[in-house]
Parts: sequence; C-alpha cells; structure tokens
Amino acid sequence: MYDFDKIIRRDNTSNVKYDLRESYFGNANVLPMWVADMDFETPDFIRNAIIERARHPIYGYSIRNDEYYQSIIEWLNKRFNWWVEKDWLIFNPGVVPAINFSVQTFTNPGDGIIVQPPVYFPFFNAIKNNDRKIIENRLSLENGSYTIDFDDLEIKAREAKMMFLSSPHNPVGRCWSEEEIKQIANICLENEVLLISDEIHNDLILPGYKHTPTMLISDEIADNSVTCIAPSKTFNIAGLATSTIIIKNDELRIKYQETLEKVHITNGNLFGMIASQAGYKSGDQWLTELLAYVQDNFDLLERRLNSEFKTLELIHAEATYLAWIDFRKTKLSDDQIKEQLINKAGLGLSHGPIFGSGGSGFQRMNLAAPRKIINEAIDRLSRVFN
Repeated sequence: MYDFDKIIRRDNTSNVKYDLRESYFGNANVLPMWVADMDFETPDFIRNAIIERARHPIYGYSIRNDEYYQSIIEWLNKRFNWWVEKDWLIFNPGVVPAINFSVQTFTNPGDGIIVQPPVYFPFFNAIKNNDRKIIENRLSLENGSYTIDFDDLEIKAREAKMMFLSSPHNPVGRCWSEEEIKQIANICLENEVLLISDEIHNDLILPGYKHTPTMLISDEIADNSVTCIAPSKTFNIAGLATSTIIIKNDELRIKYQETLEKVHITNGNLFGMIASQAGYKSGDQWLTELLAYVQDNFDLLERRLNSEFKTLELIHAEATYLAWIDFRKTKLSDDQIKEQLINKAGLGLSHGPIFGSGGSGFQRMNLAAPRKIINEAIDRLSRVFN
C-alpha cells in the first residue's frame, strides 16, 4: 500500500507550484492547488531506478534503447489493448512542445486550427504564437456535464487544417466515449483536418470510465492523427521533460522528425528516460491506488460542496485529478472571485478565464494532494464562499 496521506514540504525546491506563488498570485502564502503536478511523492520504483543510474559517475549523451521503447509499447497494449510499432514512437521533451512542433510542421501561417474551449490554455498559445487562426468549437454544459456540438464542428472543420483534441479533457474532466471520439475523428478525416490528440491524462481515468485512444478507431483515422502521451502526469515526473509522440503515417512522421532535427532536440533527458521506463514497467499497482485515492478526494469535495455551500458546484469528473468548480451562483465577477480566493481564502487555483470561452465563472482545483490538504482547501473556501 502506498501512502498518499504523507505531507511533503516542497518549498525552496525550485518548483513552479510552490516557489512561484508570490510572482503568480501576488501572495506567497496561498495554498497552491493550480499547476497540474501532484503533491504525492514520486513512486519508489522510479526513484530507485534514478538513484541506481546516478551511482554511475558519468551522465553523458545517451540513447533510448530497445527496453525503453518496449516499456511504452507494452504499457499501451496492457492499458488500452493498443499495439503500436516502435517506429511510430518519437521522443519529445514535452507535450506542449510537441503541439507547437506539430503546428509548425503540418500547417502554414494563417491556417485555422480548431480548439474546444474551455480547454488547456497552451493550445491557444501554440496557435497564436505561430501566426495561425483560432477556430472555436465551444463545449456545451448540459445537466452538469459537457458535450460536443457536432453540427458546429462539421461547419468549423470546413475552414480548418488542424484540430487539437484534449482527451481526456482538461479542465472539464470528460473522458470522451468511443462514439464521441469516432465522430470527431471522422469529421476531421472527411474534411482533411489533421487531428492532434493530446492524451497526456490517458492513464488518469476514474473508476467506471474507459479511455479510447484516438488512433484505435480505424486505420484511416490513425493515418490522419498524431497522439501525444507522457508518463509525467501518471507518475508525477513532469520535471524530467520526457514525452512520446505517436505517428503511424510514414509521410507525417518523416516531416515531423525533420522539424525536430532542425532544432536538434532529439537527445532527451537521461533521467527522464530512466524514470519513464521504470514507471511503465512497474507502475500498475501504484496507479490503481492513486486513482482510488483521487476518486475519494473528488467524493469528499463534492460531498462538502453539496452540504456546506449554496453557491459552488462541482462539475462531475470522469478523468484527471483536476476539479472544475462552478462559481457563477456567487454573482461575482471573475476578478472578484480571483481576488477573494487569493486574498481572503488564501487559495491559489487556476483562473477559469485562462481556459478560453466558457471558462468565465469557473476555477480549476488540483486534487492530487493528501486528504488533509484537500480538507484545508475546502475549509478556506468555506470561510469566504459559505
């Protein structure tokens, strides 16, 4: 049994979540529950693998050996019944860089790229910073859950060259059904829109739900898509800058690799590779216990919001460890919500409007933390919003 209740001090470890509180929130004392990494210790089998390699006194240029690739292949097959070929796997230092490289490789300035807001905000940056055009297929909130407007998506696809899919969706917590993935992918295929599927949260599926990899829908869809995965969210190793991009289509893969070669970004991080391999080889039991603990945190938050608050509502989550909380009944503006959270509640959450259209009136809270911290965060909310 792993101890997810253990409190670990992270101050002064050069980490974004805690050490940037003052610059990000203007308050160095907020309880930070924003950026998507965990306050749980990275599992022992990963730490031990890194320590063992670190004992060797030279950390020179490194290669990714067959065992590294095989660990990814076997993990995907075991988790999703998805068998990929080694040649399809391309190293990247992160999913966000991979998304930007995809924009640069497969589109031209002025091309339209579809996003489904409210959605992970680096999607917008990847489009704007590369002089492409944002096309919104906004999600609809119906009866406490988000749905896709497929009629609108079909219209928007006619003027787009690419689509970013967040699957599972960050921040609204949807684990898209196989039928939803199929509809999205077929619309893209019919309109010659390349589908970039960000599946970084693919392992973080809450009990009762099932993730469908986009490339599993059909061979034709696999040839018209690029999938981004990483062990970073699954095993809390985001600081080790290691992710994998999966491209089955030979022509697309060659073009993408040419982009990486131009910026000489193919070597990677020695300890990131060690950690990735260890996680994928030994992480099943840890992940099972993690997901059960995170589900209990969601249940705790929902139970307390329902019993103690009249103006805050939790959007039901099917995946990730990120809670999407509706503050609209408070009748406060976004700026007022943010100010009260930071300066009265002492909480640092992810501000809803940064996720684009539909984010106004919402806040994202990271629940990958010990139960004591979750209760403290809710207590702080209660002092202001109850």
